Amino acid sequence: MPSYVLFSIASLIWGSTFFAITLELGEVPPAVSVVYRFALASLTLFAFCLLRGDKLRLPWRAQRWLLLQGFFTFCVSYVCTYNAEQYVVSALVAVLFALMVFWTPILSRLAFGTPIPRRTWSAGAAAIGGVTLLFWHSLANALRELHAGGQDHFIFGLLIGIVASIASAAGSIVVGKVREETNNLMLSTGWSMFWGTCMVAVWCLATGQSFIIPRTASYVLGLLHLSIFGSVVAFICYFTLINRIGSNKAVYIGVITPVISVLLSIKLEHYRPGPAEWLGMAVCLGSVAWALRAPAAKPATPVNLNDAIETTP
Repeated sequence: MPSYVLFSIASLIWGSTFFAITLELGEVPPAVSVVYRFALASLTLFAFCLLRGDKLRLPWRAQRWLLLQGFFTFCVSYVCTYNAEQYVVSALVAVLFALMVFWTPILSRLAFGTPIPRRTWSAGAAAIGGVTLLFWHSLANALRELHAGGQDHFIFGLLIGIVASIASAAGSIVVGKVREETNNLMLSTGWSMFWGTCMVAVWCLATGQSFIIPRTASYVLGLLHLSIFGSVVAFICYFTLINRIGSNKAVYIGVITPVISVLLSIKLEHYRPGPAEWLGMAVCLGSVAWALRAPAAKPATPVNLNDAIETTP
């Protein structure tokens, strides 16, 4: 399959996942939906590994890093993402995840001392300005409502959306440690999803959330899309793409994804961005593209298929 087809498939799938999450809101508690999604996705990845003859067992040295990655990526990040989309339109949450391009080098600097290129700082400042424009009117309305004695649901959704993107960035810098122990990215991702699923399930049980069996077709279709396509098919496409054209080019999927999410929100969620919102999105996504064109820092944090899953719920 040509590389441009793989690129298109991954971009279209991940661009649609933010809206697909909205299909799962309301009927089942958000954290329980996260359990359903990644339980199915991890089992699918394990089954795929068995079919190609892989042994599922990994040494504890690898599992301890997979536990940490699962906590950040498939536990904290996705629980926050699902909850954020209850209060913030899915396209805006997608744009927040584009900021991982900046969170990742900052956290890598803090954890491993990796240098940060100057262009990353300047592009990051521009992105913050773009996000401010993007959320300006909604945030102003939320503050007025809060001042009048209303509830701050939008602000809460915005904050946990930011936490979700930071948690995904934290998970992405653990990938290098995982790679030191195993090169089987499909198996390691399956284990990381499994550990994240277990953690969220424990949280659901501890907080008394009900494991409701979904009954609507829209929920089941959304779950299948997120689990099989969003977490497995796109993963395989991106894995092949990295081997062909390299991660520095393949990571541009992270710029295309929010654009597709915005277009879907306009069509399906009746999202109507004004001039300030359009300008904010343009500035934000443009700064991300500019940052990705910067020379890689040395030593660079590897970008792999796990990163792609983390930036695209």
